[in-house]
Parts: sequence; structure tokens; C-alpha cells
Amino acid sequence: MPLVAADGAAAGLLVLVADLLWTLVWWRDLRATPTLEALEVERDAPTTWSAGRPLVARYRWRLRRGRVAVIEVVERLPAPLDDATDTVRLVRPVVGRWFEEEIARTPPRRGAGQGGALHLRITGPWGLAERQEVFQLPWSLTVLPALDESARALPTARRRREAGQRPERNAGEGRELEGLREWVSGDDTRTLDWKATARRGKPIVRRYRDERRQPVLLVLDAGRLMAAEHNGRTRFDAAVDAAAALAWAAHAHDDDIGLMIFDVVPRVMLAPMRGRAGLRRVLEALAGAAPVLAEPDYPRALAEVARRQRRRALVALFTDVIDAEASSALVTQTRALRPRHLPVAVTLRDPALETLAVAAPASVSDAYARAAAEALVDARASALDRMRADGIVVVDAPAEGTAKAVVAAYERLKRRGVL
Repeated sequence: MPLVAADGAAAGLLVLVADLLWTLVWWRDLRATPTLEALEVERDAPTTWSAGRPLVARYRWRLRRGRVAVIEVVERLPAPLDDATDTVRLVRPVVGRWFEEEIARTPPRRGAGQGGALHLRITGPWGLAERQEVFQLPWSLTVLPALDESARALPTARRRREAGQRPERNAGEGRELEGLREWVSGDDTRTLDWKATARRGKPIVRRYRDERRQPVLLVLDAGRLMAAEHNGRTRFDAAVDAAAALAWAAHAHDDDIGLMIFDVVPRVMLAPMRGRAGLRRVLEALAGAAPVLAEPDYPRALAEVARRQRRRALVALFTDVIDAEASSALVTQTRALRPRHLPVAVTLRDPALETLAVAAPASVSDAYARAAAEALVDARASALDRMRADGIVVVDAPAEGTAKAVVAAYERLKRRGVL
């Protein structure tokens, strides 16, 4: 028994010594693990992104002192990027030299947000100790709506003029008088100014500008109908993409661009402005917009448009209609914009409703559903026909094709010179 006790005491002492040695080594490793004060981090990243387009954020790491094996980084990304890429990565900075990394991210959606804090797990040089630190590196960004490449490729007004392209002009429509000049052979007799001719005793014609800057006002309905989803995206998202494409096209034509977003009340109102500054502020406003589950107030919104926008403008209203009765306020108020403005109603078709309206019913409940869908589709078509009869330009397209359809309609109107 004494021998066994002696062996047990020796083993316990050995374990105690091993524990003390391990603790000492761990303590030395912890002391050698760099603290937050010994670390330098820089981020060089754009503040403005575009949904669906990859951009690169560059990081630079350096240790002022100490040694490090590895740093595990978890970055709190701004909201529009929070599911754009894996957020856990490893870096190995060295003392006195910059370690650089590049990370490409593709924001999946538009929006604005803040973030940037780096949650660090710093491992000691022997891999025994770790420090948990938070490095504050603020990051604010805005993700603009996605723009179709074909919209980005639109020629500028200057390039069109250099290529000899001219808008079609209809007599008396959308023309701005620039001055008078003497008639020469080949001039259109419809441009003769008879008063000036009589006054000067020789034929005088009116001279019009070939192309002039015109206001384009984007008006987005952010009410309950636009909150409906299709294929994981709301109809409002499709309207925002289409409005962004139209804004880009208007910028390419050197037109002024304005914006209104409304539901129960107007939420955003930007007066038309030209150039990249006008385009940028519209895109930034669209980036943070969202629909609400409320009935839109068309009379209030469009009355505000008429009050604020005195100069003739193309007013593109992005919305949807259910039937002539439910949309009577929309039809009435949109018609009231004429003749001062050129209203364009951009409506988003519901493919699911159209499919249901022609689906073969397999049961009595399916038959009722089809009948209801057919009634809605027919009533919606009647409401759109009423708009067209009132002189309103209607662009009716499925959500996925709205952007191209509205840009094509705008291009046609520009060529015809009806603004």
C-alpha cells in the first residue's frame, strides 16, 4: 500500500507539473498574440454599387509588433451585401509590411446600409491562445437598381447628332421656336410665318430647334398592389428597375430627370434635373424605396405633380390597374394631366393571373378561380383601353420585360417629337 500511494503521489505531481508547464506555455503564447492596438486595417471600397454587378473591395493589414499565426475574420457587411458572399475568411498579416487582399462581391439587391465592423479571432504564434477582438471599420454604401446593359449602351444626344440622327417632327407637336429666317428653296411651306412675311415683304419661315432638353418625371406607385411578389421579387422591384432604365435613357438624351414616390402621401419628390447629378440622385432615391401595404392616393399624388411641374413634361406613372371601377381615380387623375403634360402609364401585367385565366379547370373550385381571373383580365383590359382612348400612352408589359418596353416607348416618343 505505501508503494502504491507513493506512485499515485508521483503521478499527481507529474500531472500538476505538466499542467503548470502547459499553462506557462499558453500564457507565453497569449502574451505573444497581438492585441488590437498592434493591428492596422484599411478598406478601400466603393460607396456606390449596382445590383447584380460585381465590384472589388480591397483590404490592407499590417502588424506594428508581435507575431501572429492567423486571424479569422467575420465582417459585418452593410445590409445590401449581407448575403452576397461568404463572410468568414482567414488573413495572415506580418510585422512591418502590408498584407493586401481583394474580395469581389456582387450585391443581390438594391438598398442602402451601414456596417463594416470586423470581428477577429487572433491566434497566437504557437496556436495555443486566441484573442477575440472587434475592429471598428465603418462602411456605408448604396446599391443602385440593376441596369440592363442595353440601357447603358444608349448613345448620348451629342453622338446621335454627330451621326446625323434627327427626331421626327410632326407639325405643331413638341416643337420649340428658335427664331425666324428668310425662306430658301426646299423649305417646308408649312413653316412660313405669314405675319413676318407680310411685315418684311418677303417669305419668312419659322426655325425650330431639332432637339431640346425636356423634363421626364418618374412617378412610382408604392401602394399595396406593387407589394405583390412574383418569382421572389415584388412588382415594385420591377417598377424600380424599369424606372432606373428610363432614367438612364433620359440622361442619354440629355433630358431632365425627376422622381416622385407615393403611397398614401408623396414620400419622395425630386424636381427634374439634368446631367449625371440628376441621374445619380434619382437612382439613389430609388435604391432605398420600398412598397407599403396601403391604398395609394392617386388624386393627391397626381395633383401634386400638376402643382409642382409647371413645364410640359413626360410623366411616366409606374403602377397597375385591377379594373375600371377600382382604378377610376387613377384613370381620371392621369387624364387630368393632359394637355399640359404627356402622361405615360406603365402597368405591370401579372403572368400568374393571365395563366389562371386560360388554364383548363380540373375541379369546380378551379372553374370558379378561372372565371374570376378571366373577369379581372377583361376588366383590366377595359381600364387600359379607356386610358388609351383618353390620349394616355400605355405601356403594358410583364414585370421581366417592363424596363425594355418603357425605354422603347420613350425612344419612339422622342423620335416623333411629341413632347
